[in-house]
Amino acid sequence: MMNITRKNKMRADATKAYRDSLRKNLEHRLDVARSQGNQKLIQQLEQEAAYLHLV
Repeated sequence: MMNITRKNKMRADATKAYRDSLRKNLEHRLDVARSQGNQKLIQQLEQEAAYLHLV
């Protein structure tokens, strides 16, 4: 049986990887919106980032 500490570490690592992926995807979407000058989308993505605590 897997050690509880090891399970917690694996869970924390998975959570970090998931949040890193979310952040990277959001940053890319923001870059595209900025390059297109889409202010409404930029505002929505910034709100999304704040809601997800990625900023």
